[in-house]
Amino acid sequence: MSPQRPYSPWRRAGDFVILSGQLGVLPDQETMTFVEGGSAAQVRQALENAKRLLGEAGATLGDVVKASLFVLDMKDFAACNEVWLEFFSDPLPTRTAVAVAQLPLGAQAEVELWAYAPKR
Repeated sequence: MSPQRPYSPWRRAGDFVILSGQLGVLPDQETMTFVEGGSAAQVRQALENAKRLLGEAGATLGDVVKASLFVLDMKDFAACNEVWLEFFSDPLPTRTAVAVAQLPLGAQAEVELWAYAPKR
């Protein structure tokens, strides 16, 4: 999926790969279509999308050292954490989680990742 705004989906800065915020949208769609199932389902899809982008950059989820999670409602925090642990294992990346008033395009969750991935 190409960006809908004037930004890069990812950039390499030395040994770091920085991903723009990822939403829980289905890949390869003509229009941006969110997965159904609320915040946790959107976090799952956002992380799947991030995994693909990291691969393009020569990195993996195991290389992620810093993450940010944005959700509309902290009532969904526990469910989002369960999904998070499906994708990350020890050592877990550092993370900031923030409840926000609104996210782009009506999203319920957004994930931003930084990976330390020296070129191999």
